[in-house]
Amino acid sequence: MAPSHVLKCCQKVLAWVPVAFIALVVAWSYYAYVVELCVFTISSTVEKVVYLVVFHLSFVMFVWSYGKTIFTSPATPSNEFSLTKLDKEQYEKETRPEIQQEILRRAAKDLPIYTTTASRAIRYCDRCQLIKPDRCHHCSACDVCVLKMDHHCPWVNNCVGFSNYKFFLLFLMYSLLYCLFVAATVLQYFIKFWTLCRRKAAENCPKNELPDTHAKFHVLFLFFVAAMFFISILSLFSYHCWLVGKNRSTIETFRAPTFRNGPDKNGFSLGCSKNLREVFGDEKKYWLLPIFTSLGDGCTFPTRLVIMDPEQLAVSSQNEPAKSSVTTRPLSESQNRLLSGDCQWVETGPEEENVKSGAKKHIIVSLES
Repeated sequence: MAPSHVLKCCQKVLAWVPVAFIALVVAWSYYAYVVELCVFTISSTVEKVVYLVVFHLSFVMFVWSYGKTIFTSPATPSNEFSLTKLDKEQYEKETRPEIQQEILRRAAKDLPIYTTTASRAIRYCDRCQLIKPDRCHHCSACDVCVLKMDHHCPWVNNCVGFSNYKFFLLFLMYSLLYCLFVAATVLQYFIKFWTLCRRKAAENCPKNELPDTHAKFHVLFLFFVAAMFFISILSLFSYHCWLVGKNRSTIETFRAPTFRNGPDKNGFSLGCSKNLREVFGDEKKYWLLPIFTSLGDGCTFPTRLVIMDPEQLAVSSQNEPAKSSVTTRPLSESQNRLLSGDCQWVETGPEEENVKSGAKKHIIVSLES
């Protein structure tokens, strides 16, 4: 037990190394830009003031969003997804998988769950001993089930999921702007210092060039570091903007969620504008601030998919050939404001729905994306 405990402690300490590295780079960039560039290198007072004001605005927003991404705990499923004591005992005693699945199906019948495993089984976490909500996955690094898990990021030493995905996007955006601003404003002095170094090497350095001080090394490296991070973050930020537009997580991109009618990568997509609001919220004035405004509770999500009876679907297609732009009913329409005011319901069958007894229900809804 002791060696295992020591190993876990070492792993927890080492997990903070990437975060410490980023913190040191950011601290050095602050010193290099404010002190070495603005104080010792730039001679124009107006240029100094403008650079320092814009720099500190981008710096504060970057550090704020980065801190929120790091220190916001991953959201975990509520107690309703945990098995009762009786069901848990029965599940642990049972060795036959089919009987275990029957226990899980009985426990999940009243839960808002519409995705399964690829083999049509209930998604259950043996580690956390709970039924996984839609889009929830177990993180081996954090050792918890994370709602709407996207990935575990070593650079923030935290899981990126429902509770901090907006903060993560803002962190990428503000770090991108921070690096872009630093690289753009340092560029002219980078060129001058680079020219100074080359001319000095050729012993042909004019007297009206910038002073040959240690500031030139900070300016040269500052440009290289800012440009390097800008290029690397740009690709990551672009990828996550695409994910937001499609309403997918990184995990769902590589492994599509399986609904009752099969796998579908676009099962949770409601259209670009509604997908954006699901992450950033309805209040646009808060979109650029690292405060939590995402819609929903992380356990249930609106979706376009629904189980349709094949015979009724065929009859409906024959009787109503003119209605070609009909989409399907979201399974959890009442769980999110994204669908309020945009849905029109038309009931064409009995109100009761019982899949096991073969009762049929046909619902058509028109969604405005």
